[in-house]
Amino acid sequence: MTEIRRATCHCGAVEIEVELPNGLNGAKRCDCSFCRRRQAANVSALSATVKVIRGADNLTLYSWGTHTAKHYFCKTCGIYTHHQRRSDPAQTGVNIGCFEGVNPKDLEPFPWSDGVSFALDKP
Repeated sequence: MTEIRRATCHCGAVEIEVELPNGLNGAKRCDCSFCRRRQAANVSALSATVKVIRGADNLTLYSWGTHTAKHYFCKTCGIYTHHQRRSDPAQTGVNIGCFEGVNPKDLEPFPWSDGVSFALDKP
């Protein structure tokens, strides 16, 4: 069921290619302090398979706290394209709204990940 897909930001300046081990299955949202504000459902890709095809110089990075999670956005249109997960840096979440021909509303409802109670944040 592994799929290779390309995703783009809104203006097209950034394009990535990813390998999705489970296709679009398993798309979800996270309720951590950042993701609940961003509100983009994402699907898992293997971080080692994420390739920036176009616009690497047009990506900007947002990171905070432990700086393990790395959230990438297009500098021109501001669209979140993908992020390397804090819970598992070997995985990258890809914004399902960035895949051509995919309308996130057609995949609703999305389950939620418990990012608020992330185990590494606990003493």
